[in-house]
Amino acid sequence: MGVLGEWDRLLFTRVAGTRLPGADPAVTRLSRSADHGRLWLGAAAGLAVLGGRTARRAALRGAGSLALASFTVNTVVKWGARRPRPLLDHVPPVRHLRRQPHTTSFPSGHAASAAAFATGVALESTRYGALVAPLAVTVAFSRVYVGVHYPGDVLAGAAIGAGAAALTCRWWPPRTPAPERERPAAGAPALPDGEGLVVFVNSGAGSGGPSSPLPAVDRLRGLLPRAELVECGPGDDFTRLLADAVERAARSGGALGVCGGDGSVNAAARAAAQAGLALAVFPGGTLNHFALDVGVPEFEDTAVAVTRGEAVAVDIGVAASATGEEVRFLNTFSIGFYPELVRIREHLEKRLGKWPAAAVATARVLRTSTPVELRVDGRPRRLWLLFAGNGRYLPDGFAPTYRPRLDDGLLDLRMVDAGHRLARTRVLVSAVAGALGRSRVYSGETVPRVELAGLAGTGPLAHDGEVVRSPDELTLTKAARALVVYRPALPQNELAQQARLAAATARYRARARGRRLPEDGGPSARG
Repeated sequence: MGVLGEWDRLLFTRVAGTRLPGADPAVTRLSRSADHGRLWLGAAAGLAVLGGRTARRAALRGAGSLALASFTVNTVVKWGARRPRPLLDHVPPVRHLRRQPHTTSFPSGHAASAAAFATGVALESTRYGALVAPLAVTVAFSRVYVGVHYPGDVLAGAAIGAGAAALTCRWWPPRTPAPERERPAAGAPALPDGEGLVVFVNSGAGSGGPSSPLPAVDRLRGLLPRAELVECGPGDDFTRLLADAVERAARSGGALGVCGGDGSVNAAARAAAQAGLALAVFPGGTLNHFALDVGVPEFEDTAVAVTRGEAVAVDIGVAASATGEEVRFLNTFSIGFYPELVRIREHLEKRLGKWPAAAVATARVLRTSTPVELRVDGRPRRLWLLFAGNGRYLPDGFAPTYRPRLDDGLLDLRMVDAGHRLARTRVLVSAVAGALGRSRVYSGETVPRVELAGLAGTGPLAHDGEVVRSPDELTLTKAARALVVYRPALPQNELAQQARLAAATARYRARARGRRLPEDGGPSARG
């Protein structure tokens, strides 16, 4: 350690004696701007506001990694190391900070925060990570350059920061930026400018995409001017208008489009599969699970695929009763406390909003729910929850987030066993500790088929967020590659997409201001 310490001090002296012409004020200001993580929180806010969905995920992971790294450095490591700060004898006064830090030198909290944020961002997007990394390196170097840390302090801090970012993956795995790229293409008609595409637009679902201030109709007309739009307002007959859109698409020999949340997409997907039409999904809801898993996070991704005729085939989950009736689902099927959670959430969300309603519903269900008894593949089970996903979900724990493939022919079956004491508490503790795979309460596997019996007394079942009555017996299977969905063969550049969206938004607002001027008595009214 003595030899390493000597090398550390020698390297500090070399850096302290280095002069970067004209850089001293800028490096000093940059070093101060990173105090208390202000620089990185500002960068996270910029990514969240200016970027798309990937940028927002990157900002969230970066901020979470920063918080974990700062906590580790400032409350654990610094108090154990107690290394004095370097002497400033060799550092030019122009580089001295106005307020010298009073904490111990090892490790560098600024370097830890910089590395944590940059690594967290890069785990979600290498493109955004490449934008942040030079700034993080400069901040870390600045701590030696202004004389408040030895190089070893900075390297140790950077290692802790990168480790903190990596640790977040244990509870929240990074999402694959370009899912299903290895899957073979499916046949779908190329529709230049959207000619032949009939888009069912559920105007009550939201705006023109999760990150867009534009109305959905305006954005669709800008991207695909020849597409036919069928708008469904809050008071309109959803089923009739969707059937009308399907009929028009079939007559034109084109394709069906849908713009809305997961409920609208699920209904349109079932109708498109039944009619033999390719489906174009424009994500206009809050969560957009299916659109993200397919690989069309933004309107422009779908528009590019429609114009080029690029598509993939995906599976549809099937829950068939003994009488021949069946329910088809794109995302999830469940029995147990989740259907009750959905029912309570839907009852409350008009008053509270979706996320507060979901939190209240979860608290109520965990407090008042009772386990269900049924037979799974002939075996009697007493369960708090049975979950079946259309395709394997990741992560493998209790909170599945996304599917890397939608054509694997498998159901992701997960169960919480009620035969053990404190089952709900134990599964939650195991999930938080990252040890769910070793829990006796929780089990998960991927299977092509599941037989469920004895469901008459289990209450309702839920599929894709909809709650329906349960028959006594059900068979869960897959309709393999039953739906063709437009998806670009290559991932699109999110930065370029956001720039084009900003330009379209500016034009839309300029037109809106122009329409208001005559009513306001402005120049247009006088001219």
